[in-house]
Amino acid sequence: MGQTQIAPRSRTFTWQDPMANAAHVGQRSGLELIQAMIAGELAAPPVMHLLDMSRMEAEKGRVVVEMVPQEFHYNPLGTVHGGVLSTLLDTAAGCAVHTTLPAGIGYTTLDLSVKFLRPVTIASGLLRCEGAVLSAGRRTALAEARLTDEKGRLVAHATSSCLIFDPAAA
Repeated sequence: MGQTQIAPRSRTFTWQDPMANAAHVGQRSGLELIQAMIAGELAAPPVMHLLDMSRMEAEKGRVVVEMVPQEFHYNPLGTVHGGVLSTLLDTAAGCAVHTTLPAGIGYTTLDLSVKFLRPVTIASGLLRCEGAVLSAGRRTALAEARLTDEKGRLVAHATSSCLIFDPAAA
């Protein structure tokens, strides 16, 4: 029994040195950094190019990231891989926390709890992921992210705890 040969597909993307943005952490607030990336003044992080996240908006305590599902996001079942969706949720929640931080202060995700509510495919259309800070303290912050499809249906939800720290002391 022979296997059907399927023409290979390929994808190429480029990115800029992510450490160039890291140098701005001590000079700008988290909101200013993200807004500078949105405006194109600073390069988007490589993960945005890797997953082909298309658009972002930000205000203090809230971030929206959009992505159109593509075939290269698929798992063997023919749906978008949960890790891709989790990355989108983590990005929105974490960046929402980032928008609340003063210059010189960083964060990292401590945990991410994701609930997948429906499968995502190319037919889902534009995905919109909105992250919002629920509570912020001196050392930790709690955020949530809601991922909806083009029809406005909730496809996944996440909560995230973030550790807030001084990168110079780490």
